[in-house]
Amino acid sequence: MLKYELIFMQLLYEGIVSQANFFKPDMVARDVLALAHERTYIEKVLNLQLDEKMTRRIGFPLNKALVDRECLLVSGTLNCCQFSLKYGVSFNIAGGTHHAGKDFGEGFCLFNDQAVGAAFLIANKLAERVLIVDLDVHQGNGTAHIFQGNENVFTFSMHAEKNFPFRKEESTLDVPLQDGVEDDEYLSVLERNLKDIFDAFRPNFVFYQAGVDVLSTDKLGKLNLSERACSKRDELVFLKCRDHNIPVQVSMGGGYSVKIKDIVNAHVATFKTAIDIFAL
Repeated sequence: MLKYELIFMQLLYEGIVSQANFFKPDMVARDVLALAHERTYIEKVLNLQLDEKMTRRIGFPLNKALVDRECLLVSGTLNCCQFSLKYGVSFNIAGGTHHAGKDFGEGFCLFNDQAVGAAFLIANKLAERVLIVDLDVHQGNGTAHIFQGNENVFTFSMHAEKNFPFRKEESTLDVPLQDGVEDDEYLSVLERNLKDIFDAFRPNFVFYQAGVDVLSTDKLGKLNLSERACSKRDELVFLKCRDHNIPVQVSMGGGYSVKIKDIVNAHVATFKTAIDIFAL
């Protein structure tokens, strides 16, 4: 959890952004959460009434502070959508809660920020075809669960096959990778799939889940990517969005390297790459 504060501090320390570039979200409304999640599940979360089994599945002790954090987090991504439409790209310095499904939480995720964002854009006719590019090392099972059968949302998850969650959902396109995949293979597979998706689906809004648990230093990752390849991965996504004039919202996702500086530096590099490409 410390990484979120440190990313904020490092961005300011390096002069990558200024304090004026940050915004503070409000709490997300129940009706907005209900665009992606079942109301019964929402009420149980907000009223701290989840049963012990679901609480264990989420992995956090359920309390008001946690629920408030998740509601702010989701609202932050919703705000980001508006900034992306205006400026081309925006970041939630947290987010990427892709293990939360319609009626369940899992893997430290209570509500699915990018899924709520995608559903909000479509419901308000701000986008017609939304692409969710999930490059966290873990499958975006919750996102896949929420949008199964929805032709307006393309869920793309490229992840380690033999990793959490062990019960996978079916994304529009899943690209499962074997343990130990290295830079060149990873980037080649990603570039080819991005081209095919953009050409066939032609999205007009993109959500990017930019987890850095793909790094070789990650203790939960099982892939073998260098920091250079992680940045190149970001570049491939951002260039596709810029070249097709498609707004993109970015959430941070996972990162569990032993040295926290490896996590923070990789996340900060994603910001740098976006700023360079979109010339902000």
